[in-house]
Amino acid sequence: MESLNSPDLVLHNGRIATLDSKYPEASSLAVKDGRIISVDDAKEYQLGPHTKVIDLKGSRVIPGLNDSHLHVIRGGLNYNMELRWDGVPSLADALRMLKEQAQRTPPGQWVRVVGGWTEFQFAERRMPTLEEVNAAAPETPVFILHLYCRALLNKAALRACGYTKDTPNPPGGEIVRDGQGNPTGLLIARPNATILYATLAKGPKLPPEYQMNSTRHFMRELNRLGLTSIIDAGGGFQNYPEDYAVIQELHKRGEMTLRMAYNLFTQKPKQEKEDFARWIKMTGPGKGDDFFRCNGAGEMLVFSAADFEDFLEPRPDLPAALEGELKEVVSLLAANKWPFRLHATYEESITRFLNVFEEVNRSTPFKGLNWFFDHCETISDRNLERIKALGGGIAIQHRMAYQGEYFMERYGKKAAERTPPVRKMLEMGIPVGAGTDATRVASYNPWISLYWMVTGKTVGGAPMYPDKNLLTREEALRLYTQGSSWFSSESGKKGAIAAGQLADFVVLTDDYFSVSEEEIKGIESVLTIVDGKVVYATDEFTSYAPPKIPVLPEWSPVKVFGGYGAPLDIKKAARAGVPVQHQHNAECHQHGCCHALQRLFTAAESANNRYAGFFGLGCDCFAF
Repeated sequence: MESLNSPDLVLHNGRIATLDSKYPEASSLAVKDGRIISVDDAKEYQLGPHTKVIDLKGSRVIPGLNDSHLHVIRGGLNYNMELRWDGVPSLADALRMLKEQAQRTPPGQWVRVVGGWTEFQFAERRMPTLEEVNAAAPETPVFILHLYCRALLNKAALRACGYTKDTPNPPGGEIVRDGQGNPTGLLIARPNATILYATLAKGPKLPPEYQMNSTRHFMRELNRLGLTSIIDAGGGFQNYPEDYAVIQELHKRGEMTLRMAYNLFTQKPKQEKEDFARWIKMTGPGKGDDFFRCNGAGEMLVFSAADFEDFLEPRPDLPAALEGELKEVVSLLAANKWPFRLHATYEESITRFLNVFEEVNRSTPFKGLNWFFDHCETISDRNLERIKALGGGIAIQHRMAYQGEYFMERYGKKAAERTPPVRKMLEMGIPVGAGTDATRVASYNPWISLYWMVTGKTVGGAPMYPDKNLLTREEALRLYTQGSSWFSSESGKKGAIAAGQLADFVVLTDDYFSVSEEEIKGIESVLTIVDGKVVYATDEFTSYAPPKIPVLPEWSPVKVFGGYGAPLDIKKAARAGVPVQHQHNAECHQHGCCHALQRLFTAAESANNRYAGFFGLGCDCFAF
């Protein structure tokens, strides 16, 4: 009888930050049936024959991270086709990666670099030129997306897209041309990103089985960085239910390693109300389970309200039709008790949106509806008060970490000091959840977002915020856990390590609370647990790791280069099997470069890997 009550999992000898104010620090916890059943009293439970016991060896443990705005469902369908420049430190390295991937990519396929990077992360502090892109990949189509601003296409991609001298500029975008009128390969988003995404959509797709493999790899990549939950914000060219078939099949198979609450994003301009009326008959908020469930509408509700941020361009003036179209959709959603979210960058747009919301609220109250804005970089205190009065929330993302330099150049450093005013939001008691808005406009790495909230710096190191708008490490972590749970109507169910909550937590490579601020960016997980089950493990916890997943197709960039920052980081390179050059550091003096060199030769020989010595700006010795 006792074995029936025994835990499924016990973790002990750790430094557990519970984020539970009643019991903030612990050393052990116990799990049964996907829930935490005890914190610091695991010894009171009799272990059964199947209880898994893990010694944390003093490691830091936090609740699983929860990104309140991520495009995982769409991103998963394409992850295995994308070459990631996220975290790559130099343009020279990025171009070498591009050249190698172009050589590996079979005819008919493209090389895609689809966002998540900024030129300010590169040592060269500049964009690649079209000449450099064409030199790196003269025959294979290449599409490089840069934020919401622009895309670079090589000559082969222009041919694949059919862009010629006679191709007209599409509405809202520009095909840049040379003196003879021929497309150069540069596409400009003006005033929104439709031209960029429509061009990307011309590329080939993976078949469904490969899309499932790709989605599983993307989920595991996010698990590697400590994510256990996300709220999916939909996306352009992401139709429901067609483009949700893959994630639904993975859910059916029990192969999801990341909890997802999804919002539905309208797809047809001038037919937005019809989109939502159809979806209201098909699904609804809360339909599903703790792993996969509908969350409501957005982040696009009507196309006339799209104020995409592109700080290289002036703020867009939204059309006069906005109010009438938005009122129709929000009235429909409120009447059917559908929570909604709305992309909102600029104060001027937010004022108009709130005028509509207040009008609808007078006839169909929003009370009990977890509605919220996304982004809000330039919102005023007055509009914060209006959001508070309507019971709304704000999901913030680290988009300014990738575009802060552009914003400051256009609007000035003073204007950037509260983009967004997170401290003021918290002081007013507005629900705030943290996230990234990945994969295109920023990286999916949550630790870059946490670093941004704590330091106020861009990826390129530019300081933006005064101390009064910075968060403590605990405050930032709470926004990435408990804060985000409000936005999927799951407050009290996840976000803390406390009895009764979902058993989602992460063991870190380094102690988030004590490492230097710069080291926050390099934190990863060594053990990620979702629903009481290990979904990712490495280093001293490798024996608990789930089986490896093959990478499909064989030519996938993920197979060689991995995900965020790989393989330029030594630890990531080791996992990917790619030797890299390194710069001398303290570890060399501690362990010796000769030891590292021997490990590299052994690994390279066993992998028969032709990428040895591919990267690096450092010395002539090597290390894994």
